[in-house]
Amino acid sequence: MKSQREKRPWLAALLGTLATGLGHFYLRRWRRGLGWFAAAVAASVLFVPPEATQALLSGEADLTPLVPVLAVGVASVADAYVLARNQKRRARTANLGPAGESSEGVGGSVGGDDAPSAAAAVPGAPTTDETCPHCGKELDPELDFCPWCTTRLSEGGEDG
Repeated sequence: MKSQREKRPWLAALLGTLATGLGHFYLRRWRRGLGWFAAAVAASVLFVPPEATQALLSGEADLTPLVPVLAVGVASVADAYVLARNQKRRARTANLGPAGESSEGVGGSVGGDDAPSAAAAVPGAPTTDETCPHCGKELDPELDFCPWCTTRLSEGGEDG
């Protein structure tokens, strides 16, 4: 996973706007992208009457019947953005040194939409890996305990 480049959340959202599921393909989430595309097709078949499609193709601008398909598309874009942001946050958290400093230099990245390096440098914040040492589930870097098994995480990696 270290060879993977950080994915840009805004690009995942932009690609997802162009075509449902395309943002997920950019993130290499093939099945999830196909699932969102299938959901858009299913919403179109199940909830959009054929007359509305014909009216739209003939030039009438009534988009009301297309609301279910548009809702699936918006949800897909939001999902791709959140996935990319979380993936970027995990990659940056993995790049933190033992003192909580980024290996990218002082100040981390410029213009990022999230700041995990700043959260990890706060005293009292856990400096463990991205998974809980007790249950192995994913951790929120801003919490000093595991939300799954409630194991308390300390800076030295000791429970207490």
